[in-house]
Amino acid sequence: MRYALLALCLLGGVVHADDVTVKIENFTFNPANVTIKSGDKVTWVNGDDIPHSVVEKNGAFKSKPLDTNDQFSMVFKDAGTVDYFCGFHAHMTGKIVVAP
Repeated sequence: MRYALLALCLLGGVVHADDVTVKIENFTFNPANVTIKSGDKVTWVNGDDIPHSVVEKNGAFKSKPLDTNDQFSMVFKDAGTVDYFCGFHAHMTGKIVVAP
């Protein structure tokens, strides 16, 4: 059994992805720019006392309105740059760079 698990790990059967948290606070995404690896998860947490949302610039994804302490998560698999903004407050912007 031990060797089967080792073989599975060596062959890529176990994938480790990192989790990144972006805080929404004081009408900003913090951090505003994040660099991650393919397969990583980004979670946005609203720390403000009014609703915000997370909307991808080209419409690839959109969160529901996030009330205080609500969260929205996405796993990013495709390498590239993802620009996003708050659907309620367009001046709030952020960027995710997904490295291969």
